[in-house]
Amino acid sequence: MAGLEPLYAWARPAISRPQDALVCGIHWELIGHGYRCLGTGDQPGPDERKSELLPAGWEANKEVYTLRYKSMDDAQELLLKAIMVEDSMILNVMLYQAAHSALPVFFQDRGSQKVADVTLAVANYINPEHLDDFHKVFKNTEELRTRITSGIIAPLGPPAGKARKEPEFKDDVQWDENPLRVSPRQPMGTRAPSRPSPLSPFAVGGEDLDPFGGRRGGMIVDPLHSGIPQPGIDPSSGIPGRLPPGAVPPGARFDPFSPLGIRRPGPDPDHLPPPGYDDMFM
Repeated sequence: MAGLEPLYAWARPAISRPQDALVCGIHWELIGHGYRCLGTGDQPGPDERKSELLPAGWEANKEVYTLRYKSMDDAQELLLKAIMVEDSMILNVMLYQAAHSALPVFFQDRGSQKVADVTLAVANYINPEHLDDFHKVFKNTEELRTRITSGIIAPLGPPAGKARKEPEFKDDVQWDENPLRVSPRQPMGTRAPSRPSPLSPFAVGGEDLDPFGGRRGGMIVDPLHSGIPQPGIDPSSGIPGRLPPGAVPPGARFDPFSPLGIRRPGPDPDHLPPPGYDDMFM
């Protein structure tokens, strides 16, 4: 729990029981999730300010700790009650939309409230014989963080400022990153992007063996990127004698159905019958 050590050193004079140390750790977890402490009790006090520190008198009642928090954007407020029942601490947390109302929390509109509960065994997280030593007083800190996150933060929802951002998608995907697009025509005087040579004997089948490794060379051959010099063609403009203009959408992947750049002069020999085709003994 990064940052907890200075807080614990500041609050050490007020810590006399194991539950005090546990409340200190719980408080710091809420701070790490985007909340700031306002004060103690159900009612707001005069001149309250959001703070990362614990308010004065937070440890006065060893049986019921009552703390109030507000999110950094002032949109949400938390009412935390830590109730001691024998050797366990029951955390009851109520979240409600900040309305700046003078009424007690329990008399405000319950339609905008959420409640979460977590029960913690104090001995699982605090060494009572080491209250004076920060480096020994806490134990199982990762488990405590997980319990607070899954039992309180997740059910109530993180503050708006702490909401996870959605991954940003690139608008300008490079042509060689999209297997369904062919290379765009380059303006005069510019160079086409570099592309690994598919003629390398070690590249054959690379993408089939390791599809996530970024290796080049699969079993599916793209005639336009086979590495063999081909005359420059633009399928979207049509292929004389084979495809009319517009038959292939611009930028679409195109697999030619016959050799490119090869045209036989004169009639196609396949159109003429072979000599002696009517000779039954041929």
